[in-house]
Amino acid sequence: MTMPENVENNQTQVTEFLLLGLGDLKNFRILLFIVFLILHIMGLTSNILVLILVAFHRVLHFPMYFFLSQLSLCELLFISEIVPNILWLTLAGSGKVSVFRCIFHFFLLSVQTITQCLLLASMSFDRYVAICRPLHYTVIMTFPNQLQMVIFPWLLGLALSVMLYVFINKLSFCDLNVINNFSCDIPELIQVSCSDTYFIDLITSVTSFVVFVLPLMFIIATYIFILRAILKIPTTTGKQKAFSTCSSHLMVVSMYYGTLCSVYLAPSGESSVTANKSLTLLYTLLTPLFNPLVYSLRNQEIRTVIFNCQILYIRDRNVSEEAEAVTE
Repeated sequence: MTMPENVENNQTQVTEFLLLGLGDLKNFRILLFIVFLILHIMGLTSNILVLILVAFHRVLHFPMYFFLSQLSLCELLFISEIVPNILWLTLAGSGKVSVFRCIFHFFLLSVQTITQCLLLASMSFDRYVAICRPLHYTVIMTFPNQLQMVIFPWLLGLALSVMLYVFINKLSFCDLNVINNFSCDIPELIQVSCSDTYFIDLITSVTSFVVFVLPLMFIIATYIFILRAILKIPTTTGKQKAFSTCSSHLMVVSMYYGTLCSVYLAPSGESSVTANKSLTLLYTLLTPLFNPLVYSLRNQEIRTVIFNCQILYIRDRNVSEEAEAVTE
């Protein structure tokens, strides 16, 4: 609802927001900070490891691992932006951030979120071709096509995020400057705005349908075809092998969309604030760690590469120790 001009002019324009984070943690502040920091380091390390393994080991130079590396890059950008805020707010209890920094923070998170949803759809298409059209896999999943399936999500994520950033940047913020969360997301920004938010609500709904609902529907459709193809395989071993190639991606999709829908579709109100914060922590701290662990633990090629790297490290260390012993 648009506010009268004279009322809006009488209100104080907000230049910074107060982020409440988890609120008053009292004696648990240091403990939670240590737990969050450990999860953050593990998330960074595991995703960086995936990027290094895929980049430098030829056995992983396949479309599935190429998409996985882009997924890890998304997670790295995401946790590098939002987790430091969580750590800071956990120690401080609350903190102030400028309106510009808050909106720009939303922009960076939006790019990552949109891109990751579209990348998961690209990965589902890769699995569909591998299971349903295996004889045409090398023809369809050429490297130029892989690049297109990766570049398009990044470009669309950037373009839509810029559009949302422009519209949100036109909002006015008066008097209300408290955001009861860890970060500046679009529901919180709309809630504290004193402008007419009808148009931005409409744009957000359309954008959400395009980047969240449509990719999810595409993923569900591809897995219906995949399931039909797997059921037609005559042997149990063949069915298990075919399903194992898709199970990791299916688990990641379930985890990502499950937490994402819980965060953004949960009912608003004071009673749900704590639940929303818990879901946000799950989404920001555990999901980035969950993705590389699922693929590394359930994927034979990645486990083999990690094992070989360990063997080479131990061998090189023994050789260097023997060389030092001979020198002495």
